[in-house]
Amino acid sequence: MFTSVDDVSARLAETGYLASPAVATTVFLAARLGKPLLVEGPAGVGKTELAKAVAQVTGARLVRLQCYEGVDESRALYEWNHAKQLLRISAGRDESWDETRTDIFSEEFLLPRPLLTAIRGEEPTVLLIDETDKADVEMEGLLLEVLSDFQITVPELGTVTATRRPFVVLTSNAGRELSEALRRRCLFLHIGFPEEELERRIVRLKVPGLPEALTESVVRVVGALRAMDLRKAPSVAETVDWARTLLALGADTLDETVVRDSLGVILKHQDDIQKAAAKLDLDAL
Repeated sequence: MFTSVDDVSARLAETGYLASPAVATTVFLAARLGKPLLVEGPAGVGKTELAKAVAQVTGARLVRLQCYEGVDESRALYEWNHAKQLLRISAGRDESWDETRTDIFSEEFLLPRPLLTAIRGEEPTVLLIDETDKADVEMEGLLLEVLSDFQITVPELGTVTATRRPFVVLTSNAGRELSEALRRRCLFLHIGFPEEELERRIVRLKVPGLPEALTESVVRVVGALRAMDLRKAPSVAETVDWARTLLALGADTLDETVVRDSLGVILKHQDDIQKAAAKLDLDAL
């Protein structure tokens, strides 16, 4: 997929994803070693976008499993098309059960879900298992066979083994601790809030019309907000949203009025907005 760490950085940058050296190195190693990549960090720092960018630059199909509380085997692996099976049973009333059973538990009646779809794919595939920490602990057990041997067992059909391993990215917001068994099968990457220079580069790339002085001010203010004890610190995605907001407003500088009127773009809780309005000192930044 990639020839070097520099190749990862350059090709991801072509999609608009500016990767730090740590990100580029870990992506290169995951691709070279054929290991799943577990990406952890706060919401909005680019974990999901990393998987999308890898799929884009490699021309791979992106298969996404969105995790949530209660997601189960039928949503993650596969399920049988019960309505179609019942129609087949009704149509074959004169057949023996053995004949009918062999037919209804065949490929024609199988509904593959993201994990099985990715394992059976013959073309380059990026499998994104998004927000893994939101799924129940039992869901991790379903992932172990996939991440260990890149295979899935369908009792009625046998074991399906990948002929071409997908590039697997699991994301987590660290809402709960993932099991050691799952972590052991992956390379680990933590993506936190970027350094100021990297964040300035991101803003310049995503909001090219924003004046340079305003870009500098936006990044400094966001950094100051992250240093406060807030319920939800602003993410990189919210930094970019704020920059676009200021551009839309035609703002030339960040003054108290502009900041006060637009804080809802980067802070999502009223108590955070009140705390920021009381503590933020623009003159000191």
